[in-house]
Amino acid sequence: MKTNFLKTFALAFLIMPTIFANAQSKLDKQVLMTIGDQDITVKEFCDVYYKNNLKSDVIEKKSVDDYLELFTTFRMKVMEAERLQLDTSAKFQKELAGYRKQLAKPFMSSDDITDALLQEAYQRKLKDIRASHILIRCDKNALPSDTLRAYNKAMDIRKKALAKGADFGALADQYSDDPSAKGMPATDQRPATPPNHGDLGYFSVFDMVYPFETGAYNTKEGEISMPVRSDFGYHIIKVQSVTDAMGTIQAAHIFLQLPFDASEEDVAAMQSKADNIYKELMAQNGNNWNEMVKQYTDDKGTIARNGALSNFTVSRIVPEFIEVCKSLDINEIGQPIRTNYGFHIIKLLGKSGVGTFEQESKGLAERIEKDMRSKKSEEVVLKQVKSEYKFKQNDKNLEAFMATIDSSILRKAYKPAAEVDLNATLFTLEGNPTKASDFVDYIKANMTPQRYVTPATYAYQLYESFANETVMNYADAHLEDKYPEFKALVQEYRDGILLFDLMDREVWDKAVKDTLGLQEFHARNASKYMWDERAYATIITVTRPESLPKVKALLDQGVELDSLRSAIQRDSINYAFVRRGYYQRGDNQYVDQTEWKVGVRNEIPSSVDQSTVIVCIRELRQPEQKTLKEARGLVTSDYQVELEQKWVQSLKERYPVTINEKALDKVRKMYQ
Repeated sequence: MKTNFLKTFALAFLIMPTIFANAQSKLDKQVLMTIGDQDITVKEFCDVYYKNNLKSDVIEKKSVDDYLELFTTFRMKVMEAERLQLDTSAKFQKELAGYRKQLAKPFMSSDDITDALLQEAYQRKLKDIRASHILIRCDKNALPSDTLRAYNKAMDIRKKALAKGADFGALADQYSDDPSAKGMPATDQRPATPPNHGDLGYFSVFDMVYPFETGAYNTKEGEISMPVRSDFGYHIIKVQSVTDAMGTIQAAHIFLQLPFDASEEDVAAMQSKADNIYKELMAQNGNNWNEMVKQYTDDKGTIARNGALSNFTVSRIVPEFIEVCKSLDINEIGQPIRTNYGFHIIKLLGKSGVGTFEQESKGLAERIEKDMRSKKSEEVVLKQVKSEYKFKQNDKNLEAFMATIDSSILRKAYKPAAEVDLNATLFTLEGNPTKASDFVDYIKANMTPQRYVTPATYAYQLYESFANETVMNYADAHLEDKYPEFKALVQEYRDGILLFDLMDREVWDKAVKDTLGLQEFHARNASKYMWDERAYATIITVTRPESLPKVKALLDQGVELDSLRSAIQRDSINYAFVRRGYYQRGDNQYVDQTEWKVGVRNEIPSSVDQSTVIVCIRELRQPEQKTLKEARGLVTSDYQVELEQKWVQSLKERYPVTINEKALDKVRKMYQ
């Protein structure tokens, strides 16, 4: 008997959640209300109510009945916008498409890859790297044979660099295809730049193209990388140093400029001058820094800032300068150093360092989204999408099409050959065919002149882009079907845009432009717009003590207050400022501290500096009505409220509301 009872209880325990789920499902499908000819289900209302009242951090949460009224008004306004066909305008469609594109991004990326990229970027941001490289140029679209030739050349140079006693800078001078290694002659647009011998200086995350950045951060200090492929070619990277990141740097300098063609005697003389300036600075522990900047620096643009440069990061200034900054404490002055531009005496003013992951993650995520590394996430998603939507390529038809491609495609002059079957299916998505004619249209719209590839190679590159774009566009078009939360989000933005446009048309803009209506509303409600008692006062602020007696003398002489500003200028009284106007209680602290009586003059000295405020009461006015001009902002706002109320009443007549009280009562109980 006991066993049977336990079995029965256990069975009931298992069945109850199913019963409750079925009951909730039935309630969700019930019509809660009808607005005009539109039925609103319990689920539709509850989803919005939960999101805006229970899930969100609203200050004042609405009861079910209060929110039902807001929801009903909102739905009526959206229905009215649809009746007026505001959702068909080109402006609306463009705006909604822009929002949808932004909303879709999280649904079209791989969270795992994005999180990994974020962690990777943060770890790299913690370190500054100084590196040199040798570039073997190779076009990103180069033929396989040319690519192999460039790679083999890079490997041969790497062997030379690894040899005992090898000079990496000399090898860069000899072999690198990066023109900065050997220096660049002057042009009309820029001066000559001296050779850097492959030294790229300091950099951090996002300062270099992603493959190069990865190659550098994956190479230990003092070591030389394997050839790293980028769009520019193959890089052989030597990491000179890896140090803690400085972040944003604030520094000042005294700069002694050297001409590029300076003689050895010129250099020696400038070195001596820099050393002597440094000795004078050290003799006074740097307290004479500002005076020395004014007296000696050749960087005239920084004199007014005591030599301070604009804030910079390690990749924005020559590495010799950064080396000194990294060696200094805050407010410490470094010994003179020479760069390609001259001699610098550097004072470190500050550095931001790197924040916590939580502090940095938002900015890093935004940079990742714009950086080529975001393609890693796209590649993962593309693979998933192809599998999900059953991408199937027809290799036979594709090969037949590619066999017709000739060199005209490299000249941006491609036209399909006569034998091309434009109806041939190249691939399918869920059985839906994409035909050769679609690819032909894509080629015509996207081909560009090419130099380093064969017609077939370029055609396959275009095909890969075409297929990937088609797949992703197909997935994008099905986002609403796949993700109900995305569909609800887009619908929310759609309704919000419609509501804004409609409110602007029927209420906000209408109230501003309806001059006669505004005047009539003000006349009907003039008693609402009143001035309290007001004082007309002149306020004179004197910021220097030596000017105060002169201002008081003018007042004692009976200078008309209207002429006071002119008298102050005439007598060359500095640091005295005059303003006047009508003030209510609470408008101005100095007027509030003064007795409101015509002719009263009050001096109020500051408790924190040497300034004094003088208040002169000239006139008192009793409470009176504000003119429309004086109250226009408030009147316009109140008129908009009245217009909206009348308009909503007309909507209620156009879209009558019927409530299912039984269903509503069940909803109330759900949220008690």
